Amino acid sequence: MSSLFSFSRRNRGQVLAWATYDFGNSAFATTILAVIFNKYYAGVVAGGTAGTNILGAQVPGATVFSFFVSASMVLVAILGPVLSAFSDLGHLKRRMLLLHTSLGVMATAMLATIGPGEWLIGGLWFTVAQYGFAGSAIFYNAMLLDIAEPQDFAKVSSIGWAWGYLGGGLLLAVNLAMLQHPGMLGFADGTFTVQHCFLSAAVWWAVFTIPVAIAVPGVGTGPRADIRHALQALRQSIRHLNQLPNFTRFFFAYLLYNDGIETVIVMASIFGDQELGLSTAELVMFFLMVQGIAFIGSILFGIIANKLDNRRAVLIGVAVWSIIALWGWQLGWMGDARQEYWYLGILAGLVMGGTQAASRSLQAVLIPPRQSAEFFSFFAISGKFASAVGPAIFGLAVWVTGSLRTGMLSLLVFFVLGAWLLWSVSENKGRAEALAFEPVRENKSS
Repeated sequence: MSSLFSFSRRNRGQVLAWATYDFGNSAFATTILAVIFNKYYAGVVAGGTAGTNILGAQVPGATVFSFFVSASMVLVAILGPVLSAFSDLGHLKRRMLLLHTSLGVMATAMLATIGPGEWLIGGLWFTVAQYGFAGSAIFYNAMLLDIAEPQDFAKVSSIGWAWGYLGGGLLLAVNLAMLQHPGMLGFADGTFTVQHCFLSAAVWWAVFTIPVAIAVPGVGTGPRADIRHALQALRQSIRHLNQLPNFTRFFFAYLLYNDGIETVIVMASIFGDQELGLSTAELVMFFLMVQGIAFIGSILFGIIANKLDNRRAVLIGVAVWSIIALWGWQLGWMGDARQEYWYLGILAGLVMGGTQAASRSLQAVLIPPRQSAEFFSFFAISGKFASAVGPAIFGLAVWVTGSLRTGMLSLLVFFVLGAWLLWSVSENKGRAEALAFEPVRENKSS
């Protein structure tokens, strides 16, 4: 165990402070995005299976929610590359992280004010909160290169994911106590509603941002940047992508398979509610199990990545996600759909954090070190712009067929095509390409 927390830079405190941010922002990923708010919005705010009338069309609640998820991802995809290039030139990763976190925390707190029928204002506040969450991840991921050496990327990334699942799971347990057993917290029955859970996610996220703000300082002393220079840097990096063929293949592979992963995570609670009739308490217990297994899976995949390599670890994970998509489509083939839903949760937990941690490590290997935030923005685009496509396709499938199962099946193509592209990526060649890459910067004064 001691070797797990032994790093080349001997900076255990910085690594743990960095990972603690994951511990905090995972409250949004679980309570808001994956378990409670998404179910509340799709089932209560936007009308559930009956849906809500939008421009004369009756749109299912799950579809409305999926479209707002897509909108937030498009926003990140548009602004992320510019802001990331800007942060690289001005060495502003930490400031940009804190800026997006502040925006996300504020909007998450506002979700506590949303009631039934307020699908538009609720969707807009969710879009802003999701933008803050996804945007902050760009700069958080880019900080990996500031706190770890390449040989430690897989280990540090896995610690971050594992710590994140632990944090998200702990808040879910608190939320379960708030809703079902408030006496355990010293309050009378009926004290808390789901809106209080949304507020708790905002507070949790804010509090556990403090360590990274204090212990992980900004690095470098490069020139101050403006948006014009940031756009110029971004255009130059895009023109030089032909120097990074392995990164480029990985980019499109991740764009595909992560689309499927993120959509499954976001829609699983809605699936359990509307397809199987699971209560909020049952869904919280389900995701607590998934979070606990994901904590173990993140560490396990870190070991697999060190023994094999990041690419092979990701391929193993994507194969399991393909099985999950197929099984979700045919849920109940063994005779008990509810029981099988829990089986799928076990499989998802084993590969959820591990696949994404290994992907982040592989990205860190393949990107040019001096353009870390800028190229991590491509990582964010592939996760967020693609994630705008996945929920939209899922939502359209549900709208057209009336079946959440068909929506689940539609995700299989993302896993298959992503694995096919990733198969041709070489970590060793990709690292050599990254180290040799150096686009010319034009820093003429205006």
